[in-house]
Amino acid sequence: MPSPTSTRSPGRPRSGVHAAVFAATLSTVRELGYARATVERIAATAGVAKSTVYRRWPSKGVLIVDCLLDAFGPAPLEGAGRTELMSSTIRWIAAKIGEPGVGDAFAGVFSDAVSDPALREILSSRLQDPYRIALQDALGEPEHRVLFFIDVVVGVLLHRMGMTGEPMGEADVDALVEMVLPHFAGAGAPRRDGAGPGTRRSPHPA
Repeated sequence: MPSPTSTRSPGRPRSGVHAAVFAATLSTVRELGYARATVERIAATAGVAKSTVYRRWPSKGVLIVDCLLDAFGPAPLEGAGRTELMSSTIRWIAAKIGEPGVGDAFAGVFSDAVSDPALREILSSRLQDPYRIALQDALGEPEHRVLFFIDVVVGVLLHRMGMTGEPMGEADVDALVEMVLPHFAGAGAPRRDGAGPGTRRSPHPA
């Protein structure tokens, strides 16, 4: 079992305890809201002791990050061309954020990280980096361009969750795709070998 501070690849197989706690985390966040979804309440919903949760995740923030990794799974990166690949990625992110509890948990931990440098580092290295590296490998884009793509897409989707409590609807996701693609999708065909400029291979492929 990985330690709470190890990097967890999206889609890694779960133990029974992990599955129960992740399901309880999303259902508790959805029912009570992020702030009231304490580790104690999550443990009670999962039917495990609070100490069992804390042995695996030293804080609520770390638990939420691993829960989100499990909920998102590997990035599909589907599409025959660059435009199709980026469009499907945006729609996949929007669909995941729209799943029950996922958007609430993401928006909550994102908000906490604004004033918590340690949590920001966890979000960056454990949640964002696997997907950022996978996109760099697929698109052959430098890191700063992929980070900007993530900023724009995830930022807009989380802002909608934070302001309305609801995920973005299909029509607005279509509009987001139409706005983003002209800036990012014109630099050539996707690269599948990770050999593009600015790319680096991940030790844990997403």
